[in-house]
Amino acid sequence: MQLGERIIVMGNSGSGKSTFARQLGERFSLPVVHMDTIWWMPGWVSRPIDEVYAMHAAAIAEPAWVLEGNFSAKPTQALDERLARADCVIFIDINRLTCLYRACKRRVMFSRKTRPCMTEGCSERITWWLVKWIWGYPRRARSGILAWLGEILPPKQVLHLKGQRAVKNFLRELDKNH
Repeated sequence: MQLGERIIVMGNSGSGKSTFARQLGERFSLPVVHMDTIWWMPGWVSRPIDEVYAMHAAAIAEPAWVLEGNFSAKPTQALDERLARADCVIFIDINRLTCLYRACKRRVMFSRKTRPCMTEGCSERITWWLVKWIWGYPRRARSGILAWLGEILPPKQVLHLKGQRAVKNFLRELDKNH
């Protein structure tokens, strides 16, 4: 299966986007860009939006990448710019209970540490905002993303991986064919 050299990975917090993106990067020798490292400065301080857009533009100008993260609850100009450069969009669609469980597990695993896909100085935490974000994602963002994905035309590939089994099967198929 050919995914191209510029792959977007989207999904809810806790859906496994970062891990999946890292796995794709390793399999295809592509650099991985995490939107969280673009958005957050140390101490969970939001980067000024003009800097975010500049860093995003620099990232997507590169010849090859796996870029994971949504950047917003609904498609934005930045997401449209990313799509213009992308060969493939993968939406990881995991139920919110699993996402919530994974966020809690991640908090325990990275207690007082920074995850590899985060800006240094952003130690793992669970906030009420994150819980509400994860729980409200299906209602707030999922339908907008699905509508946006439905408008993407060939030759760009769109993959909607529904559930953890679909993600595992997809990676297994990649391993067979790669």
